[in-house]
Amino acid sequence: MGDFLEAYNVKSQKGGNTTNSALSIIVGIIFAAIVSVLVSYGNPGQLEVAFLIVFIVYLVLSLKVLPEWRRAPILTLGRYKGIYGPGIFFIIPLIQSMPYNYDLRTFSTTFSAEKTLTSDNVSVDVDAIMFSKVEDPEKTVLQVSNMLDSVTLAAQTSLRDVIGKVELSKMIQGRTEIADEVKQLIDERVLPWGVNVISVEIRDVKIPPELQDAMARVAVASRERDARVVLAESEKLAAQKMIDAANMYADNHYAMQLRALNMLYEIGISGKNSLIFVPTESRGLGMPTPVGVFSLDDVKSGKLGVSIGGKQQNPGQDQKKKKGSV
Repeated sequence: MGDFLEAYNVKSQKGGNTTNSALSIIVGIIFAAIVSVLVSYGNPGQLEVAFLIVFIVYLVLSLKVLPEWRRAPILTLGRYKGIYGPGIFFIIPLIQSMPYNYDLRTFSTTFSAEKTLTSDNVSVDVDAIMFSKVEDPEKTVLQVSNMLDSVTLAAQTSLRDVIGKVELSKMIQGRTEIADEVKQLIDERVLPWGVNVISVEIRDVKIPPELQDAMARVAVASRERDARVVLAESEKLAAQKMIDAANMYADNHYAMQLRALNMLYEIGISGKNSLIFVPTESRGLGMPTPVGVFSLDDVKSGKLGVSIGGKQQNPGQDQKKKKGSV
């Protein structure tokens, strides 16, 4: 990495700032001397003042200052001389010129592709952003006239080319892959211009409203299908567990009794329910009584001869009482 930076730094300052500055100052001295002699001809006392004024004006016109992150190409009579900067340097006015100066820091560019058809004939609008930087100012100044506009146009055409090769589903789900393909295609086009693309990011993919509604319905139907499948599998699993539990309780009546008592405890622990014991013949509750499949109305009628409230009901006596009354 250090070798690359060193080579890049040397390349960025091709032409020799110091050498050209020294040459510019020498030319300025000669030019100021000639002009001062011509101006003060016949009046030698004004020679020094004229020389000083002309030389200062020359230095002001030839002085150039570039910050650390900028580089500038220098042309001598229209011919490329080199990349100058950063810092202070001098050029020869009217002979040398500095038409551009490039920022070497990373810059961002937004671009989009509107009404572009995917491979499955769906019109989409895609917005993207690109981060890039100028790494070779010499190539940039010699190979492209308007670097920023050219890079933006190259990015737009690359994005359209990639969109036309993929389907809508891949465009929505695989934005990272699409961005990588766009970056690779842009690199192939702008690398000869001395520009390096750092990354490309897809910000938004817009599809027609009617297609959005259709996709939403498909998504809802898919979720409902999955929910029903999960519910059916849960019911199947619960039924299997119930069968296993019933088999275990059938083999061990004490386990059934403990389970029944635990259910009663869970019902009463909340404090919001009233617990009423109903006598049954269930072995699980552990309270066998004559009342099983019969209803309480049969017990009250006295047909079963069951004692309720300490009184014994006898169906034969009731019949004799009825005959006597008749």
